[in-house]
Amino acid sequence: MTVLLDSPPILGSTQPRLFTPPLVTGEPGPCGCGCALTPETSYGFRAVRFATEKLRRSPWPWQRWLSIHAGELRPDGIPRFRRLIVVVGRQSGKTREVEDLTLFWIFDERQPSVLGTSTLTKYAKKPWQSAFKTALAIPELRDRMGENPERKAMRKAAGEEEWWTADDCHYAIAASNAEGGRSMTNQRVIADEFAKQYNYDAYGAAYFSMDAVENAQYWALTTPDPKGEPYNDLRGAALTFVETGIGDPSLGLFEWSAPEDADPTDLAALAQANPTLGRPGGKSADRLLNEARGAVAKGGELLRTFKTEVMCIQAGQLDPAIDPDAWRLCKDVGDLAAARSRLAACIDLTPDGTHATLAVAAVLEDGRVRVETVAEWTGPTAASHLERDLPGWVEKLKPKVLGWFPAGPAAAVAAKVADRRKAGVTGWPPRGVTVEAIRAEDTAACMGLAKEVTAGMLAHSGQDMLDAQVGPAEKLKRGDAWVFTRRGGGNVDAVYAVAGAAHLARTLPKPRKISRRAHAV
Repeated sequence: MTVLLDSPPILGSTQPRLFTPPLVTGEPGPCGCGCALTPETSYGFRAVRFATEKLRRSPWPWQRWLSIHAGELRPDGIPRFRRLIVVVGRQSGKTREVEDLTLFWIFDERQPSVLGTSTLTKYAKKPWQSAFKTALAIPELRDRMGENPERKAMRKAAGEEEWWTADDCHYAIAASNAEGGRSMTNQRVIADEFAKQYNYDAYGAAYFSMDAVENAQYWALTTPDPKGEPYNDLRGAALTFVETGIGDPSLGLFEWSAPEDADPTDLAALAQANPTLGRPGGKSADRLLNEARGAVAKGGELLRTFKTEVMCIQAGQLDPAIDPDAWRLCKDVGDLAAARSRLAACIDLTPDGTHATLAVAAVLEDGRVRVETVAEWTGPTAASHLERDLPGWVEKLKPKVLGWFPAGPAAAVAAKVADRRKAGVTGWPPRGVTVEAIRAEDTAACMGLAKEVTAGMLAHSGQDMLDAQVGPAEKLKRGDAWVFTRRGGGNVDAVYAVAGAAHLARTLPKPRKISRRAHAV
């Protein structure tokens, strides 16, 4: 990126690139960004004043913006946001933001209980201890902590870390695990490094410790991680509300991030994810650009890490199953009309049973295998509708073989899909169709699909749903073999379905060629 010598310096962005807009509308208020929030409609103004006047340290511009917008109030005075997802580049001041807010909640709002969590207790302990020392250093706050607070207002025993005030307001910490927050009632919960929670255990323990408190807030602060299931689910839900207005208005997203296709050496893109860039005491633009150039030159894991930690871009998968460039090159719009006599089909479902796919495949005359999805079912009734509709689709398509993965979620429909003729059940499967359970061959199907794509021996028409699932599909290792993982990478039922169909198409017996002499007879 070329910057003119006389151009103004690029500074870190005060406003996040993605955020949930206020429900409060009207004339621009004192926030300064053009929103209509005022001290009457956001507690953030009081939090900023507390930090400036009581703690004697002015927030960064981005911290001020976040406090004001995250502190939006409903008409009844309760915080509009019950859950907040805050995404910002590493070392941008989010720990100090949490510390300032915690002291505000305890000493100004007198919230009875604040819980801080992180991946390890020692990480949650740093802002906890810093907040305590800050309070001790300010006479007005120290006086609120009772007599001899150094000895009488803090408990440091492992698993019991907390400090409190004479008003009986407590600040405790815990590790992000299935026990952190249980047996507690909290008005505020801080979940640092939220995307490092790879399942719902820690979220369930801490978030629902607020269940009896109507005006509670759960603050989740993080950089991205594709394995963070609660983070990705909540971020996705928040984005849906931002884009469509459908969903939970009390779930807020405030994301300082660069666009997914941004050039790492674009200083303006770096400024979007690093709000202290170029500001006094903040990050150096020259340093970030040097690191960006080095990451681009090396590529691979170094570049992915830079994009994740510095640019807050969820930069691809940890272990992609299918080469995205090779998949794009395999796009060849067409159909299977000429291969109807040698079709193979396969079904698969998501683990929660809310999406199911029927795919078909056939080997073409040029040796490639063409795949396509022909039906999908969505919603809580997806599995039952698959069972209901599958016989009609099989009768229509007349595949030589219909496959399924009995060791996966498709086991839920086993009673209707499996061949039951040996048990004396008639009517399924239709005449001429073999039902085949893909058991030990599941690794062969998954790895085989990736091999076909890399070799350019697969053809697809660029179907949106299939493309959307292939992109994030990752590997789940089984020794030296692997299958598509069903955790953390989104739905992969369509990928499994086309992999199974392609595998069965490749293993179908080749049709016998009829000699011209026999044909003449």
